[in-house]
Amino acid sequence: MNAIYTGHVAHNRPGKHRLRYPVFMLTLDLDAVPSDLKHLKHNRAALFSLFDRDHAGRIDAPIKPQIEAKLREAGIAWDGGRIALLAMPRLFNFVFNPLSVYFCYRRDETVVALVHEVSNTFGESHFYVLPPRIEANGAIRQNCDKEFFVSPFLESALTYEFSITPPGDRVAVAMIVRRGEEIALTASFGGEYRELTDAQLLRTWLANPLMTFKVIAGIHWEALRMWLKGVRFLGRRGQLPRRPVREKKAAA
Repeated sequence: MNAIYTGHVAHNRPGKHRLRYPVFMLTLDLDAVPSDLKHLKHNRAALFSLFDRDHAGRIDAPIKPQIEAKLREAGIAWDGGRIALLAMPRLFNFVFNPLSVYFCYRRDETVVALVHEVSNTFGESHFYVLPPRIEANGAIRQNCDKEFFVSPFLESALTYEFSITPPGDRVAVAMIVRRGEEIALTASFGGEYRELTDAQLLRTWLANPLMTFKVIAGIHWEALRMWLKGVRFLGRRGQLPRRPVREKKAAA
């Protein structure tokens, strides 16, 4: 399902720092990226655009086969259903996505896996390919060990717990970062569905006209605020030794 989701990103480091910013994201079916919109183009500059090289292997090649390869590498049994990308689009030909999520469906529309593409401001990215634990209300739970440098304020020996509401009338991606039993950070995006049309794209842009630029500026501004507050700065070389990665739990 192709759609716009408008909402907020929120982070909270208990007792230390919190933030909340308005953002919007798109979900795009990688087999059916719209080709009839004036303000959204695929691999072409426009007000909004999706470039293949902004995702997966950062190459000028279709995204879906690259995600399929990651499913195979992870041993995920997938039958060729659709894959929907949740991410911010380029705006005025610029974007930075700290987190993009690929919802991988079977042909019967059940979720077989989520691929979390995490990027840092050093131009690096990492993929967490995780099977779902689907609850009775349709929410998805996942967990894994942290395997990738993201922030100089977070050490390596941490775990991620994801709670996701798949795209529908709304979408939500929430993450708890744990240091043992202690919560080091919570981060979330929650958005409400908007139809993906040129008119709605314009309304969304007018409500947040410089969003993608504010994302990268906000990352550095909030880092400065945390440093001034005395939040422990580890730097890249000061990361604590990483624990062995735990085996990721398969779906029940």
